[in-house]
Amino acid sequence: MSDTSYDMPGLHIREITVDVNLDAAAPERGTIEVFARVATAFGGEDRPYAVYLQGGPGVEAPRPSLSPDSPVWLPRVLEDYQLILLDQRGTGRSTPIGMDTRLPASFTRHPASASAGPEAPAATAGPPATLREAGAEAAAEYLTHFRADGIVRDAEAIREHLGAETLTPIGQSFGGFTTLHYLSTHPGSLAGAIFTGGLPPVDRSPEEIYATTWDIMRAKTLAYYRRFPGDRDRVEALCELAADGRIVLPHGDVVSPARLRTVGHLLGATGGAEQLHWLLGLDPQSAAFRHDLASALPFAGRNPLYAVVHESSMSNGYATRWAADRSMPRDFRDDPTLLGGEHIHRGLFDEDAELREWKDIAERIAEHEWPSLYDPEALRRAEVPAAAAVYFRDAYVPTEDSLRTAALLPRMTPWVTSSWEHNGIRASGTEVISHLIELVQGRRSA
Repeated sequence: MSDTSYDMPGLHIREITVDVNLDAAAPERGTIEVFARVATAFGGEDRPYAVYLQGGPGVEAPRPSLSPDSPVWLPRVLEDYQLILLDQRGTGRSTPIGMDTRLPASFTRHPASASAGPEAPAATAGPPATLREAGAEAAAEYLTHFRADGIVRDAEAIREHLGAETLTPIGQSFGGFTTLHYLSTHPGSLAGAIFTGGLPPVDRSPEEIYATTWDIMRAKTLAYYRRFPGDRDRVEALCELAADGRIVLPHGDVVSPARLRTVGHLLGATGGAEQLHWLLGLDPQSAAFRHDLASALPFAGRNPLYAVVHESSMSNGYATRWAADRSMPRDFRDDPTLLGGEHIHRGLFDEDAELREWKDIAERIAEHEWPSLYDPEALRRAEVPAAAAVYFRDAYVPTEDSLRTAALLPRMTPWVTSSWEHNGIRASGTEVISHLIELVQGRRSA
């Protein structure tokens, strides 16, 4: 455990590392470290705490600065709060996730099965193994502890370390899913709750959710081609090159048509359509195209959790079993120019050189029966002031699902807007976050 402080231009920074149980139900299984950075404006030392819960899963918190402003919404938040920037378990300066991560000894033992008979090998134990050494089954079981429920317990550990009675989560995308679990399990710890990228459904299967997002992506793709009519021919030509193995990333990955389709996730962000248009205007054999395509693809090796446990974020008590792949409509299968969003395909773990070693782990994660994260009755009892930005035709979190979930919360004010896409907290400067802070504090109506 550590706790240090220093100053930056306009900011006081406090850096905290705490030890937390990997598995709350079995403390004997060992601990991991969780890191958080608290940013406080000069003169704001008496302000209440908010905690920023990053989208993802599997991505660390932004690094704060007021010179220049980064993230752009930080100065507005610091007017009302001290902001905890939590590196969610497995990311950033928290105990990281990688093939060289050493597992607690409890994950490297191989107990005899009760049904295996008297000749089964006895339990064995050795020095801690890495994820790679432990094998896919043990590694997958380890990763099941890196979901929203674990993240909320970590935020509670930081809150308690700070001596704060309450805090206000600010949840972006997956961070909003984590915030809903917070409301479902620890409402007494919350002074408010802010959702900047929609609310997750609590009553639908992953297949149903992804089927809806495929329909949304169809509409967004066709709207994009109406705006940039020449780009459909460009995408078709790229798909033909990809089918021939002629789209190659700088590090040597050959991009399939299925992986190429995932550039459509850009259409879910304000400014993303323009970014896609500039990409498609480049010569596909140029270095510029190859590098820019690599940057535009959503799933990559830097944040393996984002790919390996991504679909679990859509599960409230289900095994996912590659739900995005299985729910793909027939017209998408027949026409590769219809672009996808955050729809992971199992072939990615064959195509991506950095993700290839995660394939067997991902297969086991896809079969895992996830516990429920949200209790509708508990949410109905959560008397916590809350506000949510709900983006019309959100590519990642369907609008109708967000509004159904919002209706469960007795003190929720949803703000439906078509001015921004899913990244409104960043794309709007301070407009979205300011609107939501004022809603949750009762200083404005929707």
